[in-house]
Amino acid sequence: MNKTTLRSWATPLAIASFIILGVTGILMFFKIESGLVKPIHEWLSWALVAGVILHTIANWKAFTGYFSKKPAIAIIGVGLLVTLFSVFAPAGQEQNPRMKMMKALMSSKLDTIAEVAGSNGTDITAKLQQKGMTNVNGNMTIRQIASANSKNEMAVIAVIFE
Repeated sequence: MNKTTLRSWATPLAIASFIILGVTGILMFFKIESGLVKPIHEWLSWALVAGVILHTIANWKAFTGYFSKKPAIAIIGVGLLVTLFSVFAPAGQEQNPRMKMMKALMSSKLDTIAEVAGSNGTDITAKLQQKGMTNVNGNMTIRQIASANSKNEMAVIAVIFE
């Protein structure tokens, strides 16, 4: 591949991807995940990775020059440490409360969830049956209802809270 050609589109790809991921990442930080914010952020991260790899290849000489400068090495080192910590941090510490809440919902009985939803087990059972979930009773957990009806647990929750 010609370096001029590679540089002419690798750098714009990295910049465009950075803009998209920067904006969507900030929106996600502030819990604004409407529309396609989250899937765009997740999927287009691959474009940023590809763009940065290609940009690095196209600018290899300048890239390797950073490894002789202490500030650059420090910044890159901190980036690597943060990455390693985020991947290998001990599990169970300060877990996302939403995830804990969802796990609790999935293992709760339908009658309990009905109370939380401001309804009763009979009405929720009827609602689920209208949506084609025939194997349902108030003593079943959301997980059991989903499994018995070949549904996703979130689909069951969505019907209950719609």
